[in-house]
This record gives sequence, C-alpha cells and structure tokens, in this order.
Amino acid sequence: MKNTLRYLAGVAGPSGFGSNSTAEQVTQDCSCLLPSDHLTAIITGATSGIGAETARVLAKRGVRLIIPARDVKKATEVKERVLKETPQAEIFLFEMDLSSLASIKRFCSWFFSLGLPLNILINNAGKFSKKLEFSEDKVEMTFATNYLGHYFLTEMLLEKMIETADQTGIQGRIINVSSLVHTWVKRDCFHFSHMRNPINYNGTCAYAQTKLASILHAKEIARQLKTRNARVTINAVHPGIVKTGIIREHKGFITDFLFFLASKLLKTISQAASTTCYVALNRQINGITGKYFVDCNERKCSSLANDEVLARKLWKQTHALIHRRLCQPTS
Repeated sequence: MKNTLRYLAGVAGPSGFGSNSTAEQVTQDCSCLLPSDHLTAIITGATSGIGAETARVLAKRGVRLIIPARDVKKATEVKERVLKETPQAEIFLFEMDLSSLASIKRFCSWFFSLGLPLNILINNAGKFSKKLEFSEDKVEMTFATNYLGHYFLTEMLLEKMIETADQTGIQGRIINVSSLVHTWVKRDCFHFSHMRNPINYNGTCAYAQTKLASILHAKEIARQLKTRNARVTINAVHPGIVKTGIIREHKGFITDFLFFLASKLLKTISQAASTTCYVALNRQINGITGKYFVDCNERKCSSLANDEVLARKLWKQTHALIHRRLCQPTS
C-alpha cells in the first residue's frame, strides 16, 4: 500500500526520482558525464513505445545508437524522427528477428564488422502472443522473443562489452526490461520444458514467465561477471504500466474500459522509459549490478526471482538448448 501511495503521488525515492519522472529528467545531467568519444548502445524493440523513447533520449544525450529491428521500415521512421530533433545523432539500423537464433548471429556479425565499441545493451523488446505460436527454432514465440533471444544476444555481445570496458575504463551496462507481472509466477508453474514447448498455453502466464526469466538471467549474469571482475553490470527494470503495442493486442471494450478507470495509474511513454534511461546512464548506478529497479529506484523483486539456484539452473538449461539448436543441421 505504501508503494502504491508513493507511486500515485509521484514521490521521489532515494535516487531523487519517482513515478512521475521522465526519461529526459533522469538523464538531464548525464551529457556532461559522458566521455568525449560516443558511448554506443544497442537497443532492441526501439521501433515504437518505450524503446523508441529510450532511443530518442539516449541520442539526445550523445549516445551512438545501434537499432536491430524486424521491421526496418519502422526503424527508419524512428531514425528520421530522432535525427529531426538531434541532427548530429549517429544511428545504425540492421534487420534482426529476435525470435531467430540465426538472425541474431547475423546481426552480431554485422555489428562486429563495424569495429565499434559497445557500452550499453538494452534488452527492451517484448512480445505477447494470445495464441500458441512457435519460432523457426521450434520454441514458443513469447519465450523465444522475450527471453531466449535476449539471452543469446547478451551471450554473443558480452565479450565485446567486457573488452570495451577494459579499453576505455568506462563501465558497461546491460539492462533487461522486465515487468511487475513476474510476481504472478508461482514456483510450481515455472518449468523450462513447458515454457519452450507448453502443453496448455496461456498467453498471460507465458508472458509473466518470460519476465521472471529475464530477472533470473540478470541475477546469474551479474554473478558470473563479478567472479571475472569484469567492469560490466546488468540490472532488470520494471518500466511501469503504459498502453504500449503489447497492450493494444488486447483490443476490446473490457480492456479499454479498464484503461479508462485506471488512467491515473498509467504512465506516459516518457515516464515509462525513465527507469531504463536512468539505469543506462545515471552515475548513481555505477557499480550496482544484479538488482531490480522500479520508478528509478532499487526495489525488491519476488522471492522466486531472487533464487540463485534457480537462476543458475535456468542459465544452464538455456545455454544447452541454444547450442543444441545451433548444432542442428538445417532442413
């Protein structure tokens, strides 16, 4: 109840920011903190909503953007809007389907060929499938896009981020965009084999499970990076409730009516992007890793999301699945 009242009132937390803070506000003093050379960020899901706003604000703060997108036309439109506001911005686009391991490999090969550093990775893209669908790798589509694709993308890019941090002395940052709905998942419903190939599919449950998985992923990668003394952090964020493209897939009277009633609880796109931008750029986050942020402040996640044994088990299962899929001959 206390957190809800703070949210409604927009009361600032220890960071100095709260639910009403915008992405521009939380990065306002970051331009003077950036090095003379551009920071480089990869942002998934930057063709609309929170991802597009994140891209706009990071570009405004001098960050070079790499935007992998399934829909290059939409990505081009975002690029044009950003350049209109920030003409000096550097933005690179490349086609990538996050649900396809092969597509992710192609994107990473292209990115490496550019010879650019990599300071920030924002795993933002999200998908909600009402009906059971499978990716080309024969994995349930929500799981493949929201979790498996981001896991593999992070794995492919991690050494580049560590190398960049070592060479520049600038701490690398990875942000997994999760959700408060991760708290809906119960332990007896969280099974790896069922998530990738469900017997009884429920779209809402599938989505919530991927958001729990993204926090567990952040926890385990943070542990691994600490053991290596790597200068790269990884944290998870809950952006807040906003009427994004995912929500619009639930069109109908009931959804619209509930949104009307809950309008005071909804964030604007800029408010929703604030926590991602804060964790990506703000100096208060230096050295903080393996944490969960809400409204630009560290917050407790569910006990299941804090389970280190489960996090390690999930990482190992995912690693094995990906490498089995990559070793399978193409038909």
